[in-house]
Amino acid sequence: MNKYHRESGSLTVFVAVISLALFIMVGLVVDGGSALAADRSAYSAAEQAARAGAGQISVSQLRSKGVVVLNDSRAVSAALSYATAAGFPATAYVSGNTVIVHISYYKPTAIISLIGIDSLHITATASAQNVEGSGGV
Repeated sequence: MNKYHRESGSLTVFVAVISLALFIMVGLVVDGGSALAADRSAYSAAEQAARAGAGQISVSQLRSKGVVVLNDSRAVSAALSYATAAGFPATAYVSGNTVIVHISYYKPTAIISLIGIDSLHITATASAQNVEGSGGV
């Protein structure tokens, strides 16, 4: 019996394992990069939505008392409208004189779904205040 006969097929297993590892690495790079871009877009949209909400001041409070106070319902509505128009599911609320917007969704994966990871969770939270008193009427 040939001494090399015992090792036949070992190269095939090695190539299969290395190929799988490389495929997973490529998937992580592609889907990970896509998730990072989605995360940045979600954060940018949350920032802009919070700013849109922060511009919704109470005109009656400004005129009667000279103070800048948010119109809570209009601030939340403006923030949610902006996020929806940008294509993101969001929640928004007012705390004091600050509008807080939270975006949360799952982004489907392209390559790593083949190993059982079907989506990646994307979240972003941003807040804004109207400190100058300029905003929508």
